[in-house]
Amino acid sequence: MAFCGVGFNSGPGSIELLHASENSSTRLITPFREHLIRRMTNFPARPFRRMRCSAGRAMSPSEQKGNNPTVGHSSLEEELGPVMKFKMSDFSVCDRVSIGLGGRADELVFEATVMDCHSPLYKTRVVLRQLTSPQAQRRGRRAIEVLKKLARRRIMYHSYSMQVHGHVSQSTDTNHSSFTLVHGYHGSYSLRHWLQLSDWLPTLEATLALDEEYVRKVGDDTVGGPTISRKLRLIRILMRDLLIGVNYLHSHGLAHTELRLENVHISPLDRHIKVGILGNAADFYDGSPDNSTLDSNFNRRKMMIAFDMRCVGFIMAKMVLRELMDPLIFMKFKSFLNKGNNPACLREFLLPILCNNFPSGNPGLQILDRNSGAGWNLLSLLLATKPSERISCLDALRHPFLCGPRWRVDASMDMVRWGLGSTAVRIAEEYIYVRRQRSRLSHFIELMEMLNPHPKPKNWLELLPGRWRLLYCTGRHIGLTLRQPSARVLIGDVHLTVTRTSKMNTALSFTSDVGFVVMVGSNWPHKKTGMSGKLQVSSSVRLTAGRRQYLMEEKARGKYTSSPESVTKKLSNRKWRASSMKELPSSLPVAKFTSGEVEVTMRLDDSSLQKVDVATTVLKEVRMQVPPEMFDLSRIICGTYVDPRLLVLRGVDGSALLFTRSCM
Repeated sequence: MAFCGVGFNSGPGSIELLHASENSSTRLITPFREHLIRRMTNFPARPFRRMRCSAGRAMSPSEQKGNNPTVGHSSLEEELGPVMKFKMSDFSVCDRVSIGLGGRADELVFEATVMDCHSPLYKTRVVLRQLTSPQAQRRGRRAIEVLKKLARRRIMYHSYSMQVHGHVSQSTDTNHSSFTLVHGYHGSYSLRHWLQLSDWLPTLEATLALDEEYVRKVGDDTVGGPTISRKLRLIRILMRDLLIGVNYLHSHGLAHTELRLENVHISPLDRHIKVGILGNAADFYDGSPDNSTLDSNFNRRKMMIAFDMRCVGFIMAKMVLRELMDPLIFMKFKSFLNKGNNPACLREFLLPILCNNFPSGNPGLQILDRNSGAGWNLLSLLLATKPSERISCLDALRHPFLCGPRWRVDASMDMVRWGLGSTAVRIAEEYIYVRRQRSRLSHFIELMEMLNPHPKPKNWLELLPGRWRLLYCTGRHIGLTLRQPSARVLIGDVHLTVTRTSKMNTALSFTSDVGFVVMVGSNWPHKKTGMSGKLQVSSSVRLTAGRRQYLMEEKARGKYTSSPESVTKKLSNRKWRASSMKELPSSLPVAKFTSGEVEVTMRLDDSSLQKVDVATTVLKEVRMQVPPEMFDLSRIICGTYVDPRLLVLRGVDGSALLFTRSCM
C-alpha cells in the first residue's frame, strides 16, 4: 500500500492519513482517521491545510460510481452472509436418496456432495430439494428468510434446526419454473422411520452413543437397565431436545406450524434433534395495520404457540405408544380429541386398545403410569382442548416426566392431586383387595377430598354431567368365591350417568347401569360365559351446597377410622407436602344431593330367564354384589371430589365410591 498524503488539523481535530492501494487507478482513495493520543488544546484554531498526492490517471465519474464503497460493502455482506448461492456444477449428485428424505408431491429430492474446493462446504454431504409448484417455492424462500432471521444465534440454529445453506442460482437460459433449496443432510431416517424399525431402541441408543455423561442431561446417571427404563430415558432425551428446539423458535417470534414425525430428524454427528427446514414457519406478529395492536399480537402469539405444543403432544404420544403409528388407531385418537373430550381421560379411552395385544402389560402404558402417572399428565397438558390451557416449552421442560430421578422437582398442587388420583386408580385396577390395600385406598381418597379443587356447586354443575365408571367402593365387597348362590352372576362394568335437565336450576338426573352375566353350569369358575343382562336405576337429584363434618373419634387398634387424624400422617409426608394447609379443618365443603323417586328396571337377553322367580333370584344376587348406593341412588348423599378425570361420592353410611370418567 503506497503512502499518498497527509492532512493536518491543529485544532481539537485529528491527523488524517490518506492512503490508497497499489492499483490506485481503479480504486477510490478512501480517508481513514486516527485520533491523536494527546490533544493540543492550547493552540489556536488555524485554517485546515491538506497536502495530497496521487499516482496514476484520474478516475472517471462512471468508475467512481462503480467503485462506490457502499455498494462494495453490501455485496461483501451478501457474499459472507448466511445464504450461499450455488451452481449445479458445484455438486456431485448421488444415484440414490435416503428414505427419510422423502418430500411432497411437488418436490424432487437429491443427495449430493459439494465438490467446489473454494466452498466452505467442500466434501460436505447436502440435500438438494427442487421445488416445482409456486406453493413449494414459497416454502423454500421462506426457509431462507428464516435463516437470515436466526443467523444471529448460529450455534442454536445449527443444533436444533435442519440447516439451510442456500439455493442454486439459475442461469438466464434455464427455466424459472423451479427453485432448488440446498440444506444439510442429517441421517437417512426421520423420526418416523426410526420408530418403525423393529430394533429401534438399541439402534437409536447406538446412534446417540449414550454414556453416563450424556444421560446426566436428563437427570439420570445410569445407562442400560430394563427395557422400560431404557425407553423412558430415550424418550426423555428426545423430548427435551425437541422442546429446546421449539422454544428456540418461539423465543425468536416464530412458530413452526408443521411439527410431524416426518419433519424431525436425529443427527448422528451432534446427537441433536432437527426440527425441519422451517419452510412454513410463521411470525407471531402480523405487520398489517389492522392487526398491529398489542392485544391482537398477543392472541396471535398464544394461538401459534398452542398449535405447536399440540403437535409436540402428538409426537410424544406416538413415541411412547407405538400403537398410534397405526393410521386407523391414530384416527380414533384424534377423533376423540376433536370431539371436545378432555385429554385427562385419555388413559380410560386408550386402555382397551393398549391392553388388547399385551395381556402382561403394555410398555407405553407402563412408561406413562410411572411416577404417579406423570406421563399422562404431561400428555393431557400438551393436548389440552383449550389453547390457553396448553403447557409451554419451558414449563414442559420442568415437568416431572421429563426430569430424571437425580433432578428434584417441586410438584405443584395440580400435580399432587393428579398423583393421588393416579395412584388410587392403579391400586383399584390390581383387584387385590387385602386389608392393607383397602386401607391405602381409603387414605388416598381422603387425601383427594382434602385437596378438592372444585368445592363450589357451580363447579359441580359444570364437571359432574357425563358418564362415570365405578372403580372402587370402600364399603363391603361380596363375590362368588366363598358362597354357593342360587344364581351365579358375574358383574361387569358399573356406570353412573349424570345429565343436567335444565340450565336454569340445579336439577340433575342420575342413572345407574349395571351390566352382568348369568352363568349356567358347573364349569363357571373356568369359563366366564353365559346370558347377559342389564340393571338400570334412575332418579332425579337436586344439588345444593353443604359441608361434611369430621367426628373426632378414637382410633381403635387395627381398625381404620375416617377422622381427620387418619390423614395427618399422610399429609405430613414429604412427597405430598405441596399443600398449604397448616391444620386440618373440622369440616369440608361438599355438594349435597337430595334424591327423588327411584325407578328400577332389569333386562335379561335370554328368554329362559324371563320368569318371575328366576328374575327375582338374579336381581337379588345383583343387588348383593353391587354397592348399595348404585342400586338405591337415594343413598348417595354428597359429592366430595370432582375434576375432569375422577369423581368421589359418599353414601349415607360413610362409604366412598371412586369413579373415573368414561368416554366410550
